[in-house]
Amino acid sequence: MFMATVDSSIVIISMPAIFRGIHLDPFAAGNISYLLWMIMGYLLVTAVLVVTLGRLGDIVGRVRMYNLGFVVFTAASVALSFDPMHGGAGALWLILWRVVQALGGAMLMANSAAILTDAFPAHQRGMALGINQISALSGQFVGLVLGGLLSAWDWRAVFWVNVPVGVFGTIWAYRSLRELSARRKARIDWWGNIAFAGGCGLLLVSITYGIQPYGSDTMGWTSPKVLAGLIGGAALLVVFGIVETRVPEPMFHLGLFRNRHFAAGNAASLLASIARGGLQFMLIIWLQGIWLPLHGYDFADTPLWAGIFLLPLTAGFLLSGPLSGALSDRFGVRWFTTGGLVLFGGSFIGLLLLPITFPYWAFALLIMCNGMGSGMFSAPNTSAIMSSVPAAYRGAASGMRSTFQNSGTSLSIGVFFSLLIVGLAHRLPGTLEAGLRAQGVPASVAHHAASLPPVSTVFSAFLGVNPVQTLLGPSGVLHTLPARNQAVLTGNKFFPNLISGPFHHGLIIVFATAAAMSLLAATASALRGNPRPVELPPAGRRAGAKAAKQ
Repeated sequence: MFMATVDSSIVIISMPAIFRGIHLDPFAAGNISYLLWMIMGYLLVTAVLVVTLGRLGDIVGRVRMYNLGFVVFTAASVALSFDPMHGGAGALWLILWRVVQALGGAMLMANSAAILTDAFPAHQRGMALGINQISALSGQFVGLVLGGLLSAWDWRAVFWVNVPVGVFGTIWAYRSLRELSARRKARIDWWGNIAFAGGCGLLLVSITYGIQPYGSDTMGWTSPKVLAGLIGGAALLVVFGIVETRVPEPMFHLGLFRNRHFAAGNAASLLASIARGGLQFMLIIWLQGIWLPLHGYDFADTPLWAGIFLLPLTAGFLLSGPLSGALSDRFGVRWFTTGGLVLFGGSFIGLLLLPITFPYWAFALLIMCNGMGSGMFSAPNTSAIMSSVPAAYRGAASGMRSTFQNSGTSLSIGVFFSLLIVGLAHRLPGTLEAGLRAQGVPASVAHHAASLPPVSTVFSAFLGVNPVQTLLGPSGVLHTLPARNQAVLTGNKFFPNLISGPFHHGLIIVFATAAAMSLLAATASALRGNPRPVELPPAGRRAGAKAAKQ
């Protein structure tokens, strides 16, 4: 699970090195799509396929699907590291093999929680699933640091790192894992699978294109294709719901949502994922575009240091997750999940109140609280969800849980990024034009640069490139200015000071929305009640311990 989720974030920090390695300018016309698909493609595939692959695991064997996932993931990692092409063709090679890699990752994600639920008795399940869940969540943030370190050496190492782990994991899984679940023959629900994959896929693809510029608009939400995709995706999900109530052996039994613990747990997971998913993007842009340059770091070095400065977030996950999972086995899940979400939401309020040039100790404390709150919630919530369904449907239930989590992350990126861009679009153009003209940039060039979509400015900071060079480089005007003005414009202070006001306005909107989502998730979690762990009789404990040992 750690390996699968590391790869959802490891390329984020590695993007500058990857684009340099394949000789592609991400800011040239039409190339923003490559950048977004490199990030979003993996998330989209895992979100769409986990339910189908989880249900398939119920039918053909969860261990069999999990082991195959290791093989596919490792083979794709090898192919990614040997990209033979450059330019747009090289980018397409990486995107397509990232999709294959995501297929393997989805097999792992869909079946790992179900395998652990089969193997561990109820009084140990929270600890086991807690370790699994925190491995997944911490992987998202460790990937940021790992990507920065490896890409500084060689961009291909970002994909090489998976190969030895994948080979070892494949051999270990085939030698050691045994099928504990009773396989139940069933027909594959083709129409349900097609409707669900099509509906989720259309929605998430539309979100990916919605955050790109369209015509003269700063974003693509008014594009007919985006609107058609959103409407069509929603319609297909309605069709999926109808199909699942009509077929004798559905892909997913919607009747499971009548179980309050299952329904409330998944609702809380979706809302928490929306609050958390876009957080790393906002924090990275904040650090790379403003805070780190103002503290003397070169733009080219900011991707690596952003990952390092976000380590307290990962530490919070690692400290609270397994401990909360183990304690919830004894004391129940509601207080841990609800309390964790309250702490999680409170950290967003704290981030909202921070000044744009914050003292690092306050920032580190708040993101550690964010990680601790997320860890307190995630492990017991996963245990409660998986313990609330019949054994025969654990694969599909695990897939649905992963779908809510992964879809929430993708949806969060679309929602938060759009909110940020809206905030920048209202305030940045005037501020940017005035700042450029004050440094001698001709009025026409300054006006043109200020009228460019804010998304290009944000991605410049995101990729560790000086945004002023991105804005003025194509015009050639930068080299015609006096040396003093050039030094000011390309220095570490000009752009961060210029953008800090508009960016902070956008951040307030984003963090306020995340806090509201967290509190809604806490409410959903509290409504589940407080189910006590099932107490096994001595014989049951021995059987459970034997199963776990096997």
